[in-house]
Amino acid sequence: MGTSTSTRVQKHRAALREAGLRPVQIWVPDTRRAGFAEECHRQSKLLQGDAQERETADWLEAAADREGWQ
Repeated sequence: MGTSTSTRVQKHRAALREAGLRPVQIWVPDTRRAGFAEECHRQSKLLQGDAQERETADWLEAAADREGWQ
């Protein structure tokens, strides 16, 4: 019989650690949550006309590398 899933995962993680990597857990907003889109819209409207937001948006536009994107 084959190895268990947990054994394979342990071996995979051990190989990654051996390669010099470490696990990192991050939490991100749940885009499927009810009201998510509405909250994004609300927050974006708060930034309309904000000078710092315009400066940041301009910088992001200048720094963007879109080569190969459609």
